[in-house]
Amino acid sequence: MNLFKTTIAAAALAAPALLAGHAQAQVSGIAVADPEAAVANSKAWAAARSQIQTTYKTQIDQANTRRTAVEAELRPLVDAYRKAAAAPGANEASLRPQATAIQTKQQAAEQEIGRLTQPAQRAQAYAVEQISAKLNDAVQAAVRAKNVSLVLRPAAAIFAQPAADITAAITAELDKSVPSVSVTPPANWQPGQAGQQAAAAPATQRQQPQGR
Repeated sequence: MNLFKTTIAAAALAAPALLAGHAQAQVSGIAVADPEAAVANSKAWAAARSQIQTTYKTQIDQANTRRTAVEAELRPLVDAYRKAAAAPGANEASLRPQATAIQTKQQAAEQEIGRLTQPAQRAQAYAVEQISAKLNDAVQAAVRAKNVSLVLRPAAAIFAQPAADITAAITAELDKSVPSVSVTPPANWQPGQAGQQAAAAPATQRQQPQGR
């Protein structure tokens, strides 16, 4: 989406070490994968993104219109600041009022735009979290299918053949395990809540008193 950055929750990419002694291993036991791209390319995310754009079209359009207007409002102020900064004798003290005015106006606009886009961003984060919850399982399934023993992020590899990239295979596994997601978060939902609850569950279970 052009309006706001895609918030792809980073998921653990560490897969269990699997035996890769097969002579015909497709990627020679080592592969690269971009987990964020795997989520972003999934069918569930494409459908969710389209639904979000439709559901919150009014707010998104308002935010885009306001952003364009703010840019037009700030342009002459920035030009005036640059001109003043280039003038003889300009210093921090003399430029501070103009700089403060620009910053104040920009921050106010960002807050306004943030309020407009918040419902869409919340729906987006909820959709991504549901897909990302299945990411580790998808990685492991792709690892087994490709006879991989080590998976690296693309940035960690100095060089990798195209065949070593299993991102598409991970996306295919996501498409099978999570074909669709909801874009309507519960009223009390917060981003990252599912992962926090899953991590806390074992500790909670251990603290439960045993019956006599």
